[in-house]
Amino acid sequence: MCNILEVADAAEVIVNGYAFTKDGTNVKVLNLNRPDKAAVLSKDGEVLETSMDDVELDIVVDYYKRNRKYMEE
Repeated sequence: MCNILEVADAAEVIVNGYAFTKDGTNVKVLNLNRPDKAAVLSKDGEVLETSMDDVELDIVVDYYKRNRKYMEE
């Protein structure tokens, strides 16, 4: 199990309880309120892996697409 505070501190962006962290060219997403719900997205927002249901995943991808500009260097 991951340490929620460490994930939150390392995240580039947190939106509505979802921590978005760069991992190379991909982005890891963790639901800080339910750490068993996570996803890996490509830089373009394509879902590569997930443990989220479809509704939650649609919300997360939308959050990412609207906020990825804040993750750029």
